[in-house]
Amino acid sequence: MTRYIVTALAFALMAAEPMAVQAQAPITPSAQAPVREITKIAGEVYRFRNNNHFSVFAVTPAGIIATDPINAAAATWLKDELKKRWPDRAIKFLVLSHDHADHSSGGEVWADTATVVAHENAKAVIIGEKRPTAVPQVTFSDSATIELGGTVLELHYVGRNHSNNSLVMRFPKEKVAFAVDFIPVNAVSFRDFPDAYIDEWIDSLRRVEAMDFDILAPGHGPLGTKANVTAFRGYLEDLRTQVLVAARAGKSLEDTKKSVDLSKYKDWGGYEQMGQLNIEGMYRLVQANRRGN
Repeated sequence: MTRYIVTALAFALMAAEPMAVQAQAPITPSAQAPVREITKIAGEVYRFRNNNHFSVFAVTPAGIIATDPINAAAATWLKDELKKRWPDRAIKFLVLSHDHADHSSGGEVWADTATVVAHENAKAVIIGEKRPTAVPQVTFSDSATIELGGTVLELHYVGRNHSNNSLVMRFPKEKVAFAVDFIPVNAVSFRDFPDAYIDEWIDSLRRVEAMDFDILAPGHGPLGTKANVTAFRGYLEDLRTQVLVAARAGKSLEDTKKSVDLSKYKDWGGYEQMGQLNIEGMYRLVQANRRGN
């Protein structure tokens, strides 16, 4: 039996809307063949890798619950692979972690069998920014629960962070949480915090820390645990505090970059490439929300 339960503050079903938004520019193929693989996380919850992007899916007797398609080519590969491994199981649900195109693209590949689900803010951006993916048919504002073939997936909106529509997806039985881009595992944040809400980001991490799970599956990099959520919150708080002190002292961006010490995170992923960009982004955000004398 298939059940879809929504426990949300708002719900919308727009079946009459077009299922995909056309891409605005052609995709340039990679010079090298992409690295793609499927690995089991726990129970019948699996992780799909496409180069350095990851999504998760769950296989049930009634079909498959899938998440981020990543791009059309990756979605096509995974759809074909799922048919080989589970020929009698179609993708029944597609849940988008957030609107950003490097994770949400390609949803139209699965839209022939799948109901597309996302946060209500994501739908507005997907349409407005013309993301190359399927337009969500089901949206919610707070939380929702999908039950398919005995597998339960909880969807939680924990507030603004890396975007204004990022979700935490929790498989309660398997104690797996899937969260994309706003909780890296032993890594600094992406570039200079584009599309970010720092104070609310930190609050959202506290909400994730209060959830019951053992395994954290991020959208990039290795699997982690709840301890990685706490560690990354500590990083954001440390970075924000140091930058705020420099800004209040009237330091320029260049002087701030010299004074902020992130050396304790030197072994984290992206430190060399993005550490200074993180300082730049935090400086921009702090100054935008600080009333100086």
